[in-house]
Amino acid sequence: MTARPPPARPHVALNPSFNVRNTADWAEDDAWDSGSDAESPRQSTLSRSWRLSPATSKRTPSSPIAAPKPVPRMSSNSSSSGLASSYTHLNPPSPSSYPPRSESTQSPKNGLGWTIVRKTSDPREHVNIRDQSKDEDAHGDVDLDGDMVVGDLEPDVVEQEPGRKSRSDSERGSIKCDAGDIVNDPFHGLRHSSPQFPNTHLSAKGNQSPQGIEKSEKMMREHSIRSSRRVKFVECLSKEDVNIADLRKLAWAGVPNELRPIVWQLLLGYLPLPSPLRSTTLSRKRGEYLDLVERALPRDRQGLDQQIWHQIEIDVPRTRPGVRLWMQASTQRSLERILYVWAIRHPASGYVQGINDLVTPFFQVFLSAYIDSDPEQFDTSLLPSHVLNAVEADSFWCLSRLLDGIQDNYISAQPGIQRSVKRMAELVARIDAPLFAHLEAQSVEFMQFAFRWMNCLLMREISVQNTIRMWDTYLAEGPDAFSQFHLYVCSAFLVKWSKKLREMDFQGIIMFLQSLPTQDWGDHEIEMLLSEAFVLNSIWQNAQSHFNA
Repeated sequence: MTARPPPARPHVALNPSFNVRNTADWAEDDAWDSGSDAESPRQSTLSRSWRLSPATSKRTPSSPIAAPKPVPRMSSNSSSSGLASSYTHLNPPSPSSYPPRSESTQSPKNGLGWTIVRKTSDPREHVNIRDQSKDEDAHGDVDLDGDMVVGDLEPDVVEQEPGRKSRSDSERGSIKCDAGDIVNDPFHGLRHSSPQFPNTHLSAKGNQSPQGIEKSEKMMREHSIRSSRRVKFVECLSKEDVNIADLRKLAWAGVPNELRPIVWQLLLGYLPLPSPLRSTTLSRKRGEYLDLVERALPRDRQGLDQQIWHQIEIDVPRTRPGVRLWMQASTQRSLERILYVWAIRHPASGYVQGINDLVTPFFQVFLSAYIDSDPEQFDTSLLPSHVLNAVEADSFWCLSRLLDGIQDNYISAQPGIQRSVKRMAELVARIDAPLFAHLEAQSVEFMQFAFRWMNCLLMREISVQNTIRMWDTYLAEGPDAFSQFHLYVCSAFLVKWSKKLREMDFQGIIMFLQSLPTQDWGDHEIEMLLSEAFVLNSIWQNAQSHFNA
């Protein structure tokens, strides 16, 4: 008699706040006040894992379940990747509009186990045994009496994928051994690192051709310049009271990667300039953020602002799609908390699409302080919880400092963006009249492309690495850079494509400006753009009356 087939599986404020403060000011409590602070504290399941103590980094292994249960399969229509779009206050797009996620449809391989189909009135109930010996140890002998067995009764031994294991071990090894010390003292690594001097052993021995010698000499010069700049940064940062003017001058031309976390926090005013106050300030601010999370995120989601939370849930999975760091569940939960707490504390604006992008440079830079690998490829679930909590809290406060200076970009009607786009059009008319005339002749309005440039600070036009380098200069420029200096950067950015744009019609111009060829840009292209913006700023900043002339 032919065996019957098994049943199918079921488918299932506007004033900039990062100005320089003196020692007395730093001793004061500088937490922002808002109406949400008066709410009674409520424990949140979304924040129960959020603790500042290193002891909480120990994880308890989960206990075995009573019986193996089928795991629902993800729908083939779901996806965490999305398409870039401009941001407005319009209704959020439907998640079903995103491209479908590819899903393997291969049949089970030989030796992976068998399926036991129990005799039951509900054909959906079945047990998928993956490892016979494991189930016998945890639950006793498996009773097969009266059940139909489908598959191999003698499965092969399944070995763990070596690639996955080695990658996880490698990522754990990339966590700095003194990460816990850096949490309490961000300058710990600076004080305990050996000084780097220019490497004089670089030579052209491997290639004696003229091209090889020239390339080697260029590398030696660049290495010498980088080493010399790092020595100057270390000297500036090693002082008992950091001179902010000297630090701004150094940071304008770029900050060394390993020093960027502390330099950014100093330039934003998040870290105090006097060294004795830094440890207590960090501890207090991180504790304040923990309290905000616990008050803003209730035990159940009934107390959440559903409109804000719904939009955040849509935007978080599509933040930097395809980048491993931002596809991790632990990173996405941190991003959700940062965005929701900020929105609740700023009811005049709430959450606006595009703010999620502004978190990513801070999070990646501050994460890099604790690991020796590429932050974009790191699995944050491997970090001790108190380290991840510190990265999250620092990112929140620094984002708040940045947005304090451009909050009118995100309030109702977004007057800050409207004003910046209008001034940009006036400036382009003065510095590149032929381009401005061509855009007018083709009925191209600046709002059609420059709105996103102001809303997302050009993050949709250049890579995050380019953005990080650009923000070195923005933070060095001072409190108004993200509103004032950014205007000149956008103007120089548009004029850079003047020749090509003047050869295009309306459709070509819009399509080109929505997908600019900046994929291969590096520090050199960004520095040239910043230099051109600096010239424009120097000429026109004090000549506002000439904008409308």
